[in-house]
Amino acid sequence: MGILGWIVLGLLAGAIAKAIMPGKDPGGIIITMLIGIVGAILGGFIGSAVFGTDLGSFFDLRTWLLAIVGSLILLGIYRLVTGRRSHA
Repeated sequence: MGILGWIVLGLLAGAIAKAIMPGKDPGGIIITMLIGIVGAILGGFIGSAVFGTDLGSFFDLRTWLLAIVGSLILLGIYRLVTGRRSHA
């Protein structure tokens, strides 16, 4: 998948992760999109390390699931870090 594919996949995965995990985030849509892009990359690394599988094409279900899982992980970490910082 090319860099443009990663960006589009990340944007959509970030939006889906935000829909799955609703709540108030200190960042806006830009932060959610960045979390989605990095989460897609993280999901690819998790998939190859844990499951021994590579990412497929843009329309492969496995690719989307790994990207969404990576985005959910990063969104959870982001909320933990920013939640502690804002209450301190």
